[in-house]
Amino acid sequence: MKKILLFILLSTISVSAKAETIKVSVNGLVCAFCATGIEKTFKKQPEVQDISVDLENKLVTVKTKNGQNIDDEKLKTLITDTGYTVVAIKREK
Repeated sequence: MKKILLFILLSTISVSAKAETIKVSVNGLVCAFCATGIEKTFKKQPEVQDISVDLENKLVTVKTKNGQNIDDEKLKTLITDTGYTVVAIKREK
C-alpha cells in the first residue's frame, strides 16, 4: 500500500513539473548578430528547450525543458557575458 501511495505522489509531482517560459527584457539588442549570439549561448544550456530573440521589443524568451529551470542569476550571467544588460525578468508557467 505504501508503494502505491508513493508512486501516486511521485506521478503527481512529475506531472506538475512543467516547462517554464521566461521573458527577459534586455538593453543593447539592436541587430541579428546580437540575436544570434544570445541564441547560441542559451542553446548550449541543458535546461533550455527553446530560445527566441525579439529585437524590436528587446526581449529574450527562454522556454525550459519539463521539470527544469534556470535561476535569475544564471540568466543574468549568460546575458551579461554576451555583452548585454538585463532590465527585467518575468516568468510564466
